[in-house]
Amino acid sequence: MNRIATILGCSLAIAFLIGLATTLTRSMMIGFFDVLPVYILMALAIWMMLYEAFFDKK
Repeated sequence: MNRIATILGCSLAIAFLIGLATTLTRSMMIGFFDVLPVYILMALAIWMMLYEAFFDKK
């Protein structure tokens, strides 16, 4: 049950972060290179969340 809750929580958080990052690219005034730092920070946040949830077993 704990594993299912972790997977569900991580997938919802990842969907939210990806949706948040992709809404910036909908505007015609904002280019890809303007949003690139946001994509990098979102990928880093997703990786840290997954690492702590599944791989960090101290």
